[in-house]
Amino acid sequence: MKGQRAQDTLRVENLTRGQTLVRSGRVARSFFARLRGLIGSAPLASGEGLLIIPCSSVHTHFMRFPIDVLYLDAQQRVVGIDHALAPWRVGRFYRQVCAVLELPAGTAQATSTQVGDQLQVHGLPI
Repeated sequence: MKGQRAQDTLRVENLTRGQTLVRSGRVARSFFARLRGLIGSAPLASGEGLLIIPCSSVHTHFMRFPIDVLYLDAQQRVVGIDHALAPWRVGRFYRQVCAVLELPAGTAQATSTQVGDQLQVHGLPI
């Protein structure tokens, strides 16, 4: 994402599970960056992620790989999870969601992340 490299210091921790979900993340805030998301990108590596703000739902149209999607409320709590959302799908819609965290497929399961978990985003307040 052009213009987003300055925010590669984004880090996300799951405080409930004591797990680091993202060590090197990016943020999509502009309309175009949010619309593009991970389209045309290589698959996320372990420890990478994309935080989309504001956002309440996602799509994986034109993507070539599945992703885990965490839906976050204003308190950075997980209110929903789409595990391994396949290409050409539409994620769920949650009214109370203000941000979405896209992760490599399998990250939520590998870190035991569940609905209700408290996350902490470092490097950017939601």
